[in-house]
Amino acid sequence: MGMMEKLDVQTDLAREYLTFRLGDEEYGIDILKVQEIRGYENPTRIANAPHFLKGVVNLRGTIVPIVDLRLRFGCSSAEYNAFTVSIVLHIGQRTIGTVVDSVSDVMEIPAEAIRPAPEMSSAIDATYIKGLAQVGERMVILLDIESMLMSEDMGLID
Repeated sequence: MGMMEKLDVQTDLAREYLTFRLGDEEYGIDILKVQEIRGYENPTRIANAPHFLKGVVNLRGTIVPIVDLRLRFGCSSAEYNAFTVSIVLHIGQRTIGTVVDSVSDVMEIPAEAIRPAPEMSSAIDATYIKGLAQVGERMVILLDIESMLMSEDMGLID
């Protein structure tokens, strides 16, 4: 089996996604991007930052920007409670934290269970949706979190 054939086979395999909730919706991101999950702590606010950038935290000597995904998606603001967590992601050469309502679990989703997102007007640019996965009774919106967080409108790239 040549190298290109191996790559094709790997893309057809199931991948693991960390699922989390924002309001009533459940989202999934590639588990390989996740560095750690932390309880929510108030970040230090940065003047003139976009409204969805809550500030920064010092994570073992690394200054990490914290993005509230609910605010980024234009949803109503949420109460921060005991279930609110920060998912710390390692994207490219950056470490970025995202605030979500709660983390659900890690699930393996086969490629054939993922359907393309329908064309629609929504708060999320469809280019950041990898697809929709039906897992039992649950519909999981799979995000291309790397493209979304590294997009120019996020202001997190140099």
